Amino acid sequence: MIINKEPLSMAEAFKYIKEDETSETDVIGFIKKFIKIKKGRAEELRKNLKGLELMKVKNGHVAKIIDLMPENGEDLNKIFVDVSLNEDEVQKIINTVKESK
Repeated sequence: MIINKEPLSMAEAFKYIKEDETSETDVIGFIKKFIKIKKGRAEELRKNLKGLELMKVKNGHVAKIIDLMPENGEDLNKIFVDVSLNEDEVQKIINTVKESK
């Protein structure tokens, strides 16, 4: 049953997958392969990114930032293809991501 439609990063979504179900083994393997941050750190990063209160940054963007953990403005701009960030916004996001590593 769907309770909430908020975009989640893979690290945050992993807690909803039951590891004992054999039909989801491929999903579990995929997620483990690509997760770059642990669930607790991902939740903390989400809180910190929302705390920046940047109007252009939506929940979907936050989930992708957590998934990809961009290291520079070029990587970050690949997430924000629909929005143009200024240099100050880019630096705030990049610095927040670096603090969470």
